[in-house]
Amino acid sequence: MALRLRVDDPSGVAPARRAAEGLAADLGFDERRAGEVAIVVTELATNLVRHGNGGEIVLHAKAPTVDVIAWDRGPGMRDPGLALEDGYSTGGGPGNGLGAISRLSATMDVYTGPGGTVVAARLGPQDDPWQVDGLALALAGESASGDAWTCARDGALVTILLADGLGHGDDAAAAANTALRELRTGAEPTHLLERIHAVLRVTRGAAAAIARVDLARGRVDYAGIGNIAGTIVDGHSTKSLVSMPGTLGHRLQRIRAFDYELPPGGLLVMHSDGLRSGWELKGYPGALRRDPLVIAALLIRDFERGRDDVSVVVARRPL
Repeated sequence: MALRLRVDDPSGVAPARRAAEGLAADLGFDERRAGEVAIVVTELATNLVRHGNGGEIVLHAKAPTVDVIAWDRGPGMRDPGLALEDGYSTGGGPGNGLGAISRLSATMDVYTGPGGTVVAARLGPQDDPWQVDGLALALAGESASGDAWTCARDGALVTILLADGLGHGDDAAAAANTALRELRTGAEPTHLLERIHAVLRVTRGAAAAIARVDLARGRVDYAGIGNIAGTIVDGHSTKSLVSMPGTLGHRLQRIRAFDYELPPGGLLVMHSDGLRSGWELKGYPGALRRDPLVIAALLIRDFERGRDDVSVVVARRPL
């Protein structure tokens, strides 16, 4: 579940807070946890207005965790470390915003530069050292995203599935979520895609890709059908992963898996065609070391097509 909200002026702060309160109620949060989510959203929304000339808030629920992401295209922070200290302000406020967000969050990460700032705060349990996260957002005006992703872990094996239902809206979302229910940890990616192809025959169909990552060996078995892109980023070099043409559930010629190296600290980035091709992280100093959720948000902020649902999943192999 993801809610995406524009905050362009002070009048947008209260609706963002109310959306956070409603999401917390839907998830059954107690009064304390609901209040913490509302505070984090209020602080981030206020910062968008004060420092970023407006921007967007995304509320991403993965019970029992809620991620709050904010991005803008403002001037960026001169000193992110100093901005976390209580009492520091460049916008006339009390200077408690980022410090309060950090204290209330299990984790918080920030990327900032001349092109703007991305903040991601996670309220809930902390993930293990294998870092994988992402966003799947609906096209403006739609209530459901036709893009969806999930992952599962079995010992040293992590399996990631990203699906893009054809078109957008509820029928596309139904196809994508049907695909996600077929994920089996440790199974061969080609076998999983064959299962997905069979169950999607009664839907409008989908593109999908599966990455099975062996943490011990540093290898990725990758198989994709349709317009799901996969890229391995190691430092400033990138390697595109191979997907085969077709539509799962309808038109399929051949499924093939390919084996790739994922070096320590390397990124695996998977995304739907709602993100423009040709993106790169060279122009974002330090971004490779940021939380995967920050990297996913950064790519959506700067490379979203805006004509379809969009999804980005980022995984990092621990050093």
